[in-house]
Amino acid sequence: MKEASWIDDTLYPDMVPPDSLTDIDDRVDFLARLCAAWDFGILPEPETVAEIRKPEWRDAVDQCRLLTSPTYHLLRAWHGLPPLPYLGQKLAYISDDPNLAHI
Repeated sequence: MKEASWIDDTLYPDMVPPDSLTDIDDRVDFLARLCAAWDFGILPEPETVAEIRKPEWRDAVDQCRLLTSPTYHLLRAWHGLPPLPYLGQKLAYISDDPNLAHI
């Protein structure tokens, strides 16, 4: 039986989803999968967000280093980690939009 109901099974199309995420490597893998899905527009369940915002996820967030992911940078901010350079795509068609200041 699955211990952690907040783990989204759809993030694991290539393998059997884990029952729990206690190992740092498993947590980093989960965060990378979650960020990729979220960046693509697939939002996580509120329970998942609540879980990854817990202090015990801070080390995994810091080690993930998915610098091309806007979601990853959000997770760093949530955990009070120092900002790192964003290496993702900067969309030219919105970079001069004055409404960006309000987002």
